[in-house]
Amino acid sequence: MTYGHTFQAWRDNTPAWPAYTHHAFVQGLGDGTLAHAAFLHYLKQDYVFLIHFSRAWALAITKADTVEEMRLAAGTVNGLINEEIALHISTCAAAGIDEATLFATQERQENLAYTRYVLDAGHSGDLLDLLAALAPCVMGYGEIGAHLASAKTSDTYGEWIGTYASAEYQQLCQDVGMLIDGAVVRRLGDSAHASPRWASLQARFAMATQLEVGFWDMGLDP
Repeated sequence: MTYGHTFQAWRDNTPAWPAYTHHAFVQGLGDGTLAHAAFLHYLKQDYVFLIHFSRAWALAITKADTVEEMRLAAGTVNGLINEEIALHISTCAAAGIDEATLFATQERQENLAYTRYVLDAGHSGDLLDLLAALAPCVMGYGEIGAHLASAKTSDTYGEWIGTYASAEYQQLCQDVGMLIDGAVVRRLGDSAHASPRWASLQARFAMATQLEVGFWDMGLDP
């Protein structure tokens, strides 16, 4: 499954992409060997991450040029707040961790670096800068979820995998891919690869991917 031409180009030119989507943390989710303590630690950090990530997607609404761009960005905010964050709350609640505790989670350095990088991309740049920084998380989790759903050997983390492999999340990835493709054509034209900005957008995407790898590393070190 592809999530748009622009994403595919950025993905294929990012050497760290396999290190992100096939990280040891990801493999542990699929085969059930990931320590439960590491998973809960990751969920707590990811809850804080998603708070900031939702703010970044809300910022995308203010950077949009068209109602359609606004609509797609708003739909992503809704998915983050009402689906992804809800999954974290319910999973942690089952382990005795309430939402107040989640919200009070102290950010790890790796989390802080990633979320502020994305927010800075939005505040200092335009919609394309922001989308390039946001894309690895949205699309990467879609790719990971789809892969693990077909390759997993354990149901230990089946609910997490199912969330990102679901038709709803896969549709979200396609919608975001359409948003990125449209935004690129609207701002850079049909020959976006020839634009002076293309290299900087590729670099933003690559840096966000590296920060995703660091986030998984953090997850393995509770």
